[in-house]
Amino acid sequence: MTWTRRQLLRLAGTATLSGAMAGALRAEGAEGTGEIPTELRDGAAKLPFALTRPIHVDAVCLRVRDLRQMTDYYKSVLGLETLTDGTDLVTLGAGGVALLHLASHPNAEPQSGNQAGLYHTAFLMPDRAHLARWLVHVARAQVPLTGFADHSVSEAVYLDDPEGNGIEVYCDRPEDRWLWAGNQVSMGTKELDIDDIFTKTKTATDRDLYKGAPETLRIGHIHLKVGALSRARDFYATGLGLDVVAGSDQRGATFLSSGRYHHHIGANIWQSENAGPRQDTMTGLDWFSLKAENEAILAACKAELETRGYAVSAIDGGFEAKDPWGTRVRLIKA
Repeated sequence: MTWTRRQLLRLAGTATLSGAMAGALRAEGAEGTGEIPTELRDGAAKLPFALTRPIHVDAVCLRVRDLRQMTDYYKSVLGLETLTDGTDLVTLGAGGVALLHLASHPNAEPQSGNQAGLYHTAFLMPDRAHLARWLVHVARAQVPLTGFADHSVSEAVYLDDPEGNGIEVYCDRPEDRWLWAGNQVSMGTKELDIDDIFTKTKTATDRDLYKGAPETLRIGHIHLKVGALSRARDFYATGLGLDVVAGSDQRGATFLSSGRYHHHIGANIWQSENAGPRQDTMTGLDWFSLKAENEAILAACKAELETRGYAVSAIDGGFEAKDPWGTRVRLIKA
């Protein structure tokens, strides 16, 4: 069976691209051989631009009620591989690199939508062809999607895991095509051209060629729900040294990055304005980690956070601090 755009849209609960874009707006406020490209088969694939910046996202840890169900979901939907498999903690990744830790909390209370915490974890495909093959994979498995969007700098698909944690799967356009006005990058939201993705990548839609996560799949960015944008910027921009590259208080969101990436961290108040500290007894985001390219960055961030009154504790390879809503953020040396 060949999957059409209409069938993909049905997975997002809509009959039109505008309906799918509406789902993407909620998530962001986007026939050929299907062979694996030679450069990927030969193991010469390079890390995405997002992962080459002075600071970039490393891994995410979620507190989950049903460890087995959640493990199976991320393995089947994203094709992540199991790196460690314990009764209380499972670590999943790609190419031998840990990306997602699932910590078992069977008695945890489900997180509510108006609390601070995770908005979505954004898994970055190495290129458009991999995104296309993954789209066919989820279509043929009839995985529910929540939206599609073209964000100018990237093309994105949205979905939720079984416990309500948001997921974005996306690929970046070449960074030399991003539009910058000084230190601000243009990130819009318009309809995703699914037909163009399949046609230009010559991706077969009549069979599933996505046999697992590509070895250079990584977490490109993480999007958070916060209680106040000013406090988020105090921690993530002033404290961790990330640059504010998009968003505004009027939009209810701010986007931050390192080394002129379009964003490594997003934060919004669309559902969580004035939210208080998160409870450790609830599901959702437990911690996430960032990697810094050298010791100087680690030392500068640690000193700035301490100066601003944030408690910092040492961990292997770096340090950990809690953001204003209690999410643990780890900064470690790459």
